[in-house]
Amino acid sequence: MTILTEHAVAGSEDQQHEDHKQLIALDVDGTLVDHDGHMSPEVREAAQAVVRSGHRVIIATGRSLGATLPILELIGLDSGYAVCCNGGVTLRLDPTLPDGYEVIHRETFDPAPALTALRKRLPVAKYALEDAQGRFLSTERFQDASFGVEAIPVDFHEMLEAEAVRVVVFSSENTSDDFTEAIAGIGLSGVTYSVGWTAWLDIAASGVTKASALERLRGTLGWNQAHTIAVGDGRNDVEMLGWAARGVAMGQAPEEVRAVADEVTESVEQDGLATVLRGLLVTA
Repeated sequence: MTILTEHAVAGSEDQQHEDHKQLIALDVDGTLVDHDGHMSPEVREAAQAVVRSGHRVIIATGRSLGATLPILELIGLDSGYAVCCNGGVTLRLDPTLPDGYEVIHRETFDPAPALTALRKRLPVAKYALEDAQGRFLSTERFQDASFGVEAIPVDFHEMLEAEAVRVVVFSSENTSDDFTEAIAGIGLSGVTYSVGWTAWLDIAASGVTKASALERLRGTLGWNQAHTIAVGDGRNDVEMLGWAARGVAMGQAPEEVRAVADEVTESVEQDGLATVLRGLLVTA
């Protein structure tokens, strides 16, 4: 189900004289920040410079809203748009708003079928979900920095009754291959999912990805598809890299992610994103 606020996305961009400007979609973890959550000075300065240059920068992350806001602040992005929850939530950024942003699009789904099927296959895993009010409900004291808020511990059966934006499954006792096999065994339907670097599974509404949210924004803004760039490193970036006219995979990305990209930059430890962004400043 799609939930929209009464506020529409701002009108079309006038691009008759700005054909050299790009719509740049940036993943966060493994791209803007390393896997410890640290953003290097080189990446931060390059991102800030690109934001100031007039390119349209859109953060597109699996993180939830609360965990995305500090990244926006670090790179000086206080107007425009951001995509959270792997496409499940879209924000309009405006410094004149009381909170500096508003949710303009939210995709929700019934998590019960997926949760019930997964728990039979992965009984020791931990489960959490973000509901339509932005709260995180979790089992077994499951907490992660990507939630952006303190998770509320609940009984598993209570989670089945919630309306979800994002479901997260994690296990320290399983591998990512175990998760892949579990998904294949139950044939998840009615949802979109991606397996992370470890035994981590993100689930969203059917058809919802970073790419689906970005395409909605691109169409509303009237931005030329030929002037789109995306940079990412994870399996949840595959659709986004394929969506962009220029898809760039980070150097440490898995082979299946690199395979869909148009090019590969250096790893996050080598500030690969800074290299890409500096190249845009040269041509701006």
